[in-house]
Amino acid sequence: MVGHGNICRIKMAKTSSIPTAKRQRAPRQAELPLRRHGGRRAGAGRKPKHGVAGVGHGPRGVLAARFPALVTMKLLRGLPRLREAAARRVLLAAFAAAGERPDARFRVVHFAILNDHLHLLVEAADRGGLARGLQGLAIRIARTLNKLWTRKGRVWADRYHDRVLKTPREVRNALVYVLQNGRKHAAEGREIRVEQPIDVYSSAPWFDGFREEVRVRGLPDAPAPVARPRTWLLSRGWRRHGLLSVDERPGNG
Repeated sequence: MVGHGNICRIKMAKTSSIPTAKRQRAPRQAELPLRRHGGRRAGAGRKPKHGVAGVGHGPRGVLAARFPALVTMKLLRGLPRLREAAARRVLLAAFAAAGERPDARFRVVHFAILNDHLHLLVEAADRGGLARGLQGLAIRIARTLNKLWTRKGRVWADRYHDRVLKTPREVRNALVYVLQNGRKHAAEGREIRVEQPIDVYSSAPWFDGFREEVRVRGLPDAPAPVARPRTWLLSRGWRRHGLLSVDERPGNG
């Protein structure tokens, strides 16, 4: 009996040594830090193409049919220069085709061809007409330039940049900027040569708003590759601030 009693006491001792609270406590799940999305943080946002910041993706300004627009289209890096005779022929044909229909909702009125980008003064019926017209123009130019350069792939570096022009002063400044941009680059030594009073890689030879009488050598007698302006601002309104001079240079910007 003593032996059995010892056994019972040992078993009871083992049983009573387990705390009641531990037997009833539910297991706790470990808390993990939550990753929250959104909000301003370093490195957030869409990364620029090819490591170079391009045109922002914010909403563009409203465009009415009475306002012309100044457009810039940039070439992809590493491609041949646009200021070559063969590329110039391709571009002039594309500009002419953009406004050849009388009811065209998009027209190229003036242009400047630089080594790696284009400046355009255009008219469009509205923002949609501008977007579709520039898209068609960009595709046409890309296809023909790729054929000329015997290559495939993208030609344009990023979205086009545009600025809506709403006053005669803005339009006159834009005309100086486009028609005389080549001469400005040449004066700055930026690998561009302009050997005549006006740049033949622009629409200046077909422009009738210079104060001086201008004669261009070596340019074939061909129809203008650009459309005649239909907006009051681009046809007559800018003249309120005086005709252009071949010696004018665009400002920075």
